[in-house]
Amino acid sequence: MSKKKPALGKGLNALIRPAEKPEEPVSVEPTDDTIDDGLATDVLKHIPVADIDPNPYQPRIDFDPQELRELAQSIREKGLIQPVTVRRWEGRFQLISGERRLRACRDANIAFIPAYIRQVDSAEEMIEMALIENIQRKTLNPVEIATSYRQLVEEYGHAPEEIARRIGKDRSTVVNFIRLLKLPEKILNSLQKREISMGHARALITLPDEKAQLRTWQRIIREDLSVRKVEQLVNSIYRNPSAPAARPKKSGASQTTPHLEDLSRKLHPVYGTKVHITAGKDGKGSIVFEFYSDDDLDRLIDLLLND
Repeated sequence: MSKKKPALGKGLNALIRPAEKPEEPVSVEPTDDTIDDGLATDVLKHIPVADIDPNPYQPRIDFDPQELRELAQSIREKGLIQPVTVRRWEGRFQLISGERRLRACRDANIAFIPAYIRQVDSAEEMIEMALIENIQRKTLNPVEIATSYRQLVEEYGHAPEEIARRIGKDRSTVVNFIRLLKLPEKILNSLQKREISMGHARALITLPDEKAQLRTWQRIIREDLSVRKVEQLVNSIYRNPSAPAARPKKSGASQTTPHLEDLSRKLHPVYGTKVHITAGKDGKGSIVFEFYSDDDLDRLIDLLLND
């Protein structure tokens, strides 16, 4: 029998408690009352910037230098709108969330930083708390999010359903992010740089092989194609809709009608594939969805199960 994995952490409520969240920027200048006493947890205190070690599970890896300079200047002038979050760790502090704010304070040569000091006992909680805050702030790119989800699944054994419940997303959202990591490295780099969008990437992942994905990605960049145009391109070129459709064999009086054909056409853009509907005079019939690869089948199953 497999050992049950520990549940994920306490989520956003453990990261930022509404009662403690300041409405005004917090000064980076400590006072006698705000200096850390070296013992308390679940408090907001000023701690030395030099005593904070990075979060080894930090999901964010992309930091814009210009944005950091602008944030550093803002912190100098106005203070910190949202303190960082840390835990006590081996006589020092380990960052849970707030990497960008910490870097900006270091760039600004600020000695102390306001920080929530939390009691965090597991790597799972560290990952989840950093992931939640970054997603809430919309600061992670899709590849960083996908990598964090995969880490929770592969290294800590959490099912996509559990992750989705903890972060307030649908299971299909988590699965679709993880699936993005199957794309070629060139495309993932392009997604990180925001040369293409999540919508572009989701269309590319349905293509049957890496060669087709790279060829279509190059065309997206070259022609600045919209997501809608890419979806049409995927359907028209690589799925060859002009070929005779593999329609289900008719049995008895089962047949299609103009009304059913119209319904099939309406379902096509919803599910991104051909849909065939037939019915008999007795009201019985069938709905057939076409798929073109294992990934495409998984995508359809996720859509059907979450509709």
